[in-house]
Amino acid sequence: MIFIRYENFKSYLRFYPVTSVLLLANIVVFILMTLDGGSTNGFTLLKYGAMLNDSHYAIEYWRYFTAMFVHIGFDHLLFNSFALFVFAPPLERLLGSWQYALFYLFSGLLGNVFSDLMASGPTLSAGASGAIYGIYGAYLFIVLLQRSLLDPPSRQTIYMLLGMGLVYSVMVASVNLWAHLGGLVAGFILYGLIRKLRL
Repeated sequence: MIFIRYENFKSYLRFYPVTSVLLLANIVVFILMTLDGGSTNGFTLLKYGAMLNDSHYAIEYWRYFTAMFVHIGFDHLLFNSFALFVFAPPLERLLGSWQYALFYLFSGLLGNVFSDLMASGPTLSAGASGAIYGIYGAYLFIVLLQRSLLDPPSRQTIYMLLGMGLVYSVMVASVNLWAHLGGLVAGFILYGLIRKLRL
């Protein structure tokens, strides 16, 4: 089972430097927001880079990037950080740190762009979910087209994650369904492109 973490703290930092930096960035931004008005305060969220999907305002493209490191409330941070901590490391080892970093950022960016395009009304959104679903998209590619890279329990975990994640995304109104779907599709395609370029 590749998703069980056995490393100690120092080993985790050494083996997964990009994932460690991403986790740290999420936590630092959350602490700064908490000290500067609160992580659920709309003005604070916008100040630190959340996305505002509203046709009455000009698109600020830089928010597609910054929104990946902004989280709305502690539960949001905890859920995404746990997913990143557990599920990202095997992909970082598989792709290598630099390719993984680019993969993660582009998955998140494309997920946020898709979310912006599909927004039907004024919406404040943020979080690493688009990038995390990009990671799930890469694993979906592996499950479907590179089955030998994953043991059966890991494949079952991916199916369960995707099933539960999509149901949760549809059922919970506050969840950004379009960022999740956009990140998932982006991750699937990006991983396929990286694999093709490596052959």
